[in-house]
Amino acid sequence: MAHPDDVDFGCAGTVAVWTEAGVEVTYLLVTAGEAGGDTRTLDAEAMAELRRAEQRKAAAAVGVGDVRFLTGYADGRVLPTLELRRDIARVIRQVRPDRVLIPSPERDWKRIAPSHPDHLATGEAAINAVYPDARNPHAHPELLRDEGLEPWAVPEVWLVHGPDCDVYVDITDVFDRKMAALACHASQIEDPDGLADSLRPWLAANAEAGGLPEGRLAESFQSVDTR
Repeated sequence: MAHPDDVDFGCAGTVAVWTEAGVEVTYLLVTAGEAGGDTRTLDAEAMAELRRAEQRKAAAAVGVGDVRFLTGYADGRVLPTLELRRDIARVIRQVRPDRVLIPSPERDWKRIAPSHPDHLATGEAAINAVYPDARNPHAHPELLRDEGLEPWAVPEVWLVHGPDCDVYVDITDVFDRKMAALACHASQIEDPDGLADSLRPWLAANAEAGGLPEGRLAESFQSVDTR
């Protein structure tokens, strides 16, 4: 994801479902989110430190202990460069995941908020890191030559806020854990209870679209077969 809190808004409930089932999850954040919050009271470095701490606390709330941050990428200025593709591919080769969740690289014209330029750039770099970079020994050869990181083919990608969602994860029973994770981002979220009230209709609409019973809540994704 591009910033601290992106994963918690988009998929912390799904992550909680997975970790409760024994799945190991790694978070990778491209930026530290230093451009978020009130910079009149905290400079960029202090804000970055605060938001990293908030993200680690939020991750722990849904059972995630492995939280990684890239360096050298400024909040608000992310571009899908070869360097970013390499840095994401590096982590893919280190972790060797069965599934990768990324922001959709496609703009949502119905709801502009998910289409932050950093999200789009992170999604574009990440899908290219999955295919072809992480699996191709000739892509970023220094990863294999200098770091000994063997290629890895990710079988599946899920797009967060994708234009054609086809996966719906029932998070009703872990909604409180999702909200606990979001509440950890105190520098960004002043009213967690109010946020919960605003999220419920959206998550209920996802559940309805996924054919779940009335009263259920769901996070939605677009699956991409990358085998």
